[in-house]
Amino acid sequence: MKRTEAPSFWDDPESAQKHMQQITIARGVIEPWQELCAKVEDLTILAELGLDEDDDSIEAEVERGLREATRSFERLELLAMLSGKYDSKDAIVMITAGAGGTEACDWAAILFDMYRFWGEAHGYANEVISAVDGDQAGYRNVTVAVRGAWAYGYLRAEAGVHRLVRISPFDASKRRHTSFASVDVMPDVGEDADIEIDPLDLRVDTYRSSGAGGQHVNKTDSAVRITHLPSGIVVQCQNERSQHANRRTAMNLLLSRLVDLQLKERQEEVAALRGERKGIDFGSQIRSYVMQPYRMVKDHRTDVEVGDVDAILHGELDQFIRPYLLQVAGQRGDEE
Repeated sequence: MKRTEAPSFWDDPESAQKHMQQITIARGVIEPWQELCAKVEDLTILAELGLDEDDDSIEAEVERGLREATRSFERLELLAMLSGKYDSKDAIVMITAGAGGTEACDWAAILFDMYRFWGEAHGYANEVISAVDGDQAGYRNVTVAVRGAWAYGYLRAEAGVHRLVRISPFDASKRRHTSFASVDVMPDVGEDADIEIDPLDLRVDTYRSSGAGGQHVNKTDSAVRITHLPSGIVVQCQNERSQHANRRTAMNLLLSRLVDLQLKERQEEVAALRGERKGIDFGSQIRSYVMQPYRMVKDHRTDVEVGDVDAILHGELDQFIRPYLLQVAGQRGDEE
């Protein structure tokens, strides 16, 4: 805070803005913790008063306060798990339809809505970067930025293959179908990435936005596709109104993809040292959403099962995110 009081603090607006963002993130943890400590202290005094006066109404108030304090503690406990370098960043979520044709494209759209609902419930903003519509329904792929503190830290728990089993709404015979979609989650690192890109390593193409369109895609002649030749990574943006803006967004997306590639390579090195083997095909789903012949959502990493499929598809994902992040934190603790 003392740094912000210096007369020269705003001489470099970009650096000052980043510093202010760091302060905001720190306050988002410290202030709720201070409030929780004060609340527990007040509840302690109230509980002692209730014992002295044998007052049932005070006892009920203490119980309500303890439930609220417990929920607050659980939220702060989860924040403590988010110690990764990029956990406080915005998230970029890429959803790609897998095996299953139109069914899979529709499933990709359902997942897009699920994360949109989750983001809205947590006060995050959702910004579609690019979308390619399916031939009949849904998306072949859609990329959305989820903007807000700790978005990446939470949503990294969602990366992987998601499997849906249901009676197909596109099958006249009402048969049961299995569909897959992959979810990639990256930190939106922007200009904070410790990566330098040689312009000679890039191929930049411009094109007109394609697909059936709809409310999520702006029709322009200025869509940009960038190919990073050394890695083969391809990114695109068609949602901005100018080619310059699309190119800037696509470059930020490329930086995020390269950072994500680095993170995955490190994870694979750790997994190899620990003797783990993970499949990369669509049979290696992290979560199954079954709507027929029974209704159940199961996370295969934590074995958490939830029967209310509709609630999950409407964004109630914390009951999966929290156990996974705690599990990962426990594994890190074991390694240390």
